[in-house]
Amino acid sequence: MMDQPSIHGAAADQSRAAARLRLQYVPISFFAAVLGLTGTTIAFQRAERLLALPFAISSILLVASLAAFLAIAVIYALKAARYPDAVKREFAHPIKINFFPTISISLLLFGIAFMRLNSDISRAFWIAGAGAHLVFTIVILSAWIQRTTLQMQHINPAWFIPMVGNMIVPIAGVEHAPIEISWFFFSVGLIFWIVLFTLFMERMIFHPPLPERLAPTLFIVIAPPAIGFISYFRLMEHEVSGFDLDGFARILYYFALFIFVVLLTQYRQFVKLPFYLSWWAYSFPMAAITIATGLMASSTNLLFFRGLTYVLLIALGALIAILLFRTIAAIVQQKIFVEEE
Repeated sequence: MMDQPSIHGAAADQSRAAARLRLQYVPISFFAAVLGLTGTTIAFQRAERLLALPFAISSILLVASLAAFLAIAVIYALKAARYPDAVKREFAHPIKINFFPTISISLLLFGIAFMRLNSDISRAFWIAGAGAHLVFTIVILSAWIQRTTLQMQHINPAWFIPMVGNMIVPIAGVEHAPIEISWFFFSVGLIFWIVLFTLFMERMIFHPPLPERLAPTLFIVIAPPAIGFISYFRLMEHEVSGFDLDGFARILYYFALFIFVVLLTQYRQFVKLPFYLSWWAYSFPMAAITIATGLMASSTNLLFFRGLTYVLLIALGALIAILLFRTIAAIVQQKIFVEEE
């Protein structure tokens, strides 16, 4: 009969083997959680300053965001070291490749989050993020051009991430580099948003709907005009003394708000979905429209936008709490980080 220590030893070996196997299936899209957490941090930072909130939790959120980024980065680095072929397969995938720039966008968002806390830390994050994102943009665009296997059904909102992510650069970039650098990144993001949005609408109207697993990524469509509005506002603040709002800024914001309202009317589609890591695609766009609405509130002094900002902040906080709970529960129950069907 096998003795008790041997049984425990065998069980421990099996547990370690299972953990190593699950490591292979940790997706690059897991970094989207960092975008959601850091975006929420920035949203509460702005609200605490512009709306004079009676409470302050942005510091706690910033620590949580940094912890999440470090944890996910270490886990994915271990995957890259032990299963380099799995990482290569993700980079060769027509959809998963677009999530690699979530790493550089995370760095850019930390640059924004630290902007008024520590300029040197903010600048370091921004330089690393902007440089990495430029590389990702060129490499992924080259892959789109060179690959012969891409088809219309491969297009989904995740395609906005590598290109439109460039519009995040100016938000902190206007503080850390010559203004022309920020205009360069903004121009790339803006023009590619128009191109990709056109392709995306053709895919949605004339082709089958997105697979269930990718349905939450529809919320990503909110982010480009919302981020574009914030970025354009920052650029114009540095270019025009006393700049407030102009027609183009309003077009960007109201289009983002319209997309948000359209997606809310589709709520039945989203509430029926089982939990996937792709649920985190709800979070960053929600943070983006919240920040943009707060900026509208401070610029127009209209009660409507102030009230809407409070509503969106509450909804964003509740959403993040739900996502954290569901993610932790799914990890404990071993329902994620498994081989996809």
